[in-house]
Amino acid sequence: MSNKREFTLIGAGIMSATLGVLLKQLLPNVNITIYERLNEVAAESSDAWNNAGTGHSAFCELNYTPENDLGEIDISKALKISEQFEVSKQFWAFLIAHEFIQTQEPFINDIDHMSLVFGDKNSSFLKKRYQKLVSYAMFKDMLYSEDHHLIKEWLPLMMNGRATNEKLAATRMSIGTDVNFGAITRSMITYLKSCDGVRVLLAHQVEDLTKKENGIWEIEVTDLENDYQKKEYSDFVFIGAGGGALKLLEKSDIPEGQGYGGFPVSGQFLMCTNPSVILQHEAKVYGKADEGAPPMSVPHLDTRMLDGKRSLLFGPYAGFSTKFLKNGSYLDLLLSLDAHNIYPMLSAGLHNISLTKYLIEQVIQSPEERFEALVKYYPNAKFEDWQLITAGQRVQIIKKDKEKGGILKFGTEIVTNRDKTLAALLGASPGASTAVSIMLNILKECFPDEIKSKLWQKKLSTMIPSYGKSLHEDETLCLATRARTAGILKLENV
Repeated sequence: MSNKREFTLIGAGIMSATLGVLLKQLLPNVNITIYERLNEVAAESSDAWNNAGTGHSAFCELNYTPENDLGEIDISKALKISEQFEVSKQFWAFLIAHEFIQTQEPFINDIDHMSLVFGDKNSSFLKKRYQKLVSYAMFKDMLYSEDHHLIKEWLPLMMNGRATNEKLAATRMSIGTDVNFGAITRSMITYLKSCDGVRVLLAHQVEDLTKKENGIWEIEVTDLENDYQKKEYSDFVFIGAGGGALKLLEKSDIPEGQGYGGFPVSGQFLMCTNPSVILQHEAKVYGKADEGAPPMSVPHLDTRMLDGKRSLLFGPYAGFSTKFLKNGSYLDLLLSLDAHNIYPMLSAGLHNISLTKYLIEQVIQSPEERFEALVKYYPNAKFEDWQLITAGQRVQIIKKDKEKGGILKFGTEIVTNRDKTLAALLGASPGASTAVSIMLNILKECFPDEIKSKLWQKKLSTMIPSYGKSLHEDETLCLATRARTAGILKLENV
């Protein structure tokens, strides 16, 4: 790939922004074109109102530590995700330290990450989870309590009005964060626009991708403002278009993209409109999904800092739309169906009846029923203090499977073609928080020789000091890395 000069990144969200910055640091002389179908940057999944803003570090997200039938807690995913978020923080700290980016308001803020569960069974689960996690440096500062008085000090809003004999338990991590992924994305795109050889073309929709005999990609693009279609050419293409990535992957006709489908799910939140209530809560508090409910349904009451303004949200409530993007078409789901993915999608549907049932129940919920879910976490809530808002659209991966025909996958997945000239990112959470690690994996897959070179190793270690090392295995490195990035990012808790 060292002879490749023209790079195309589709979608102006956090993924393309991150990959673009990495490429410009590693290959400063290449040309990069970023296409975005909307008139603004980071307006879909990366926008602050379209995601939970949680710096996903596995401190409070209980679905990252599943419990098996024997009562054993698997923390492997939590360790991986926690380390990946630390990698993102190091990269952001590098950009700030070198004055490559700047934001009017901090894009990352201190906020406690807490878990709150109810009943004996869930309390037992949380305690076992805590005991396993605190043996690692990344989680050593976690606190656990079943004491109502102490938990009330942590969470007065959620404890006032609650029966004193109710069985509950909580964990607390004071080094959690709230992240405005839209702000960091826009800052990175602004930096890229200042670099030689970078074009950021808004209101440009990629219509088709065709690989020519010489290995170059022909890209058909429509200039939406001028209603003009043109063809451009690229040595390498990254499809980071969020929910729209699946359709573009299909248009590329690479065999590696066969068998993939997508299931769209929209998210909704209750937003507090009462300033006095907003000021009484300062934490991101995650609960445990109900029995049989999918991971995406984990309830949480979140303090958000959006462009300097404090907000309070509760959710998520699932909605359903056939759109693959919030600003997409209602025909997206239908147009994504093809001979190669119909069977996997039908098979995945048959194996996920509980998910279908859950979505139907969510969609037909009344406002009063949504409010009941909030009251479980905030007993003294008043109906008139909350309004429903629609967040971003997500497309869950459906993948061909030899045994089941098709499986529904949560998380993200990278698809590359044989000669590594095209890479597509499919899936959703915890994508934004782990964007840097995901893009490093794309570099590893598509630039296997370069990433092993001394030059790239040196540059990557400069951007990410822990690169190639394990933070969850090396306590000294973990704590030193956190202290350094916290100082640069102006985070008070280390």
